[in-house]
Amino acid sequence: MILTGRESVFSAGFDLHVMKRGGINALRMLRAGYALTARILAYPYPVIAACNGHVMAMGVFLMLSADYVIGSRGDFKIAANEVAIGLTMPRVAAAMLRHRLKPADFQRAVVLSEFFDVDSALRAGFFDRLVDPVDLMPSAEACANNYAALDLRAHAASKRRIRAALIRKIRFSIPRDLLDAALMGLRGSRPR
Repeated sequence: MILTGRESVFSAGFDLHVMKRGGINALRMLRAGYALTARILAYPYPVIAACNGHVMAMGVFLMLSADYVIGSRGDFKIAANEVAIGLTMPRVAAAMLRHRLKPADFQRAVVLSEFFDVDSALRAGFFDRLVDPVDLMPSAEACANNYAALDLRAHAASKRRIRAALIRKIRFSIPRDLLDAALMGLRGSRPR
């Protein structure tokens, strides 16, 4: 499976219109997005993310749940910008970042909402490889073809084994992150 975006954006994350309205639809969207990371982590077939441009917030966590991430060279920004916009980093998001990033880059990504360019994103661990834009999809397709030769039973069993603790952590964290979001929404709706 290959995940990619369109034009020059892989993903900007959750739908901000739904988030701003809040309520049950926002919580449903959060739950579905957070659960999607665990589903991709456990998906029994190889998953390649072909990052074609900017990627922010939930888009980063979705991208990092893939087995292999190819980034496209260009003037793109990669950031988990929750702290910059006034949100405490969700547990699910922190788990995904910790799963892939080098420790110092993880700290800067989470507590400072650092924006990474494509070269620093590669060094940090957001990407496994960086290619020219014209080579992005051919590279992703070549990876998919190569990974199709794997023993898929062994692939799925190995993936489940090495990611079991991370997947449990994500699934356990979802209700806690939803509660945090609901409480923030309630506080935000009270008159001052």
